[in-house]
Amino acid sequence: MKYLLFLSLLMLGCYSKNDTTDKTGLSGKVIKIVDGDTYDLLLDNLTTKRIRMEGIDAPEKGMPFYQAAKNNLGKLCFGQVVKIEQTNTDKYGRAIAKTYLANGNELGLLMVEAGFAKATNNPDFKPEKAKIEKKVMKLKSNDGKSKVKFDNSEYIKSFQSSDNKE
Repeated sequence: MKYLLFLSLLMLGCYSKNDTTDKTGLSGKVIKIVDGDTYDLLLDNLTTKRIRMEGIDAPEKGMPFYQAAKNNLGKLCFGQVVKIEQTNTDKYGRAIAKTYLANGNELGLLMVEAGFAKATNNPDFKPEKAKIEKKVMKLKSNDGKSKVKFDNSEYIKSFQSSDNKE
């Protein structure tokens, strides 16, 4: 009888909607791009989890370059299996996490390097932020114009002005 009860509890735990697995090493397939820093992940247990990428900020709907940032994130990860390292949950219930592609690249860093997001003031992200800013400076020509494929100068200016307010 104890064995049957144990198996029942074990099976119930496996099919529970409340995911009690280790949050630091989940993986799944990216099935929806919400915006330039948020996506939906289909987990192995066929549930979805909304992921807000840690350490970056991308334009929200209605802001300049929203669609460009969303499209770039889609090009980088849509339909791919990724690994996340969840560090927190925000007030909207989204998992705050770093995202790693199959090749080991961190997705947030790729978005910032491409000019579609800015690195935030997350202390864990500061070393990466310095590296990214250095790479972005290398992308600028002598006349100060960006060599990226679209003109993101207004977007960058909006982030610079918000940085000064913080």
